[in-house]
Amino acid sequence: MAEHNKLGREGEAIAVAYLKRKGYTIVAVNWRFYHYELDIVAQTANELVVVEVKSRSANYLSLPEEAVSARKIRFLVAAADAFIKQKNISLPCRFDVLTVVMLPGEPVINHIEDAFYPPIG
Repeated sequence: MAEHNKLGREGEAIAVAYLKRKGYTIVAVNWRFYHYELDIVAQTANELVVVEVKSRSANYLSLPEEAVSARKIRFLVAAADAFIKQKNISLPCRFDVLTVVMLPGEPVINHIEDAFYPPIG
């Protein structure tokens, strides 16, 4: 497995554990729809939460959340729409970004709730 893939999987595992500690129910991890993928789909008491995980090593040059482009947002929204329809979910949906920076000792987690809204049109 390529090093960046390994880092990504580690980051997702850390994100899942973090969300569980915060009381989220994990509904799906790495859910695929054609070429789209949702890293984590979680649920709170009153909403579905699609979580895009961005992991970086300690020597990164830009903020991990900056890697969520407008194109990526469109893909996430399309995949979330497919997930909601396929699973027949009637909860409102929120999009979060959770960043994991692997620093020596313990990773630094930044959970950005409502990181973006689905584009109109």
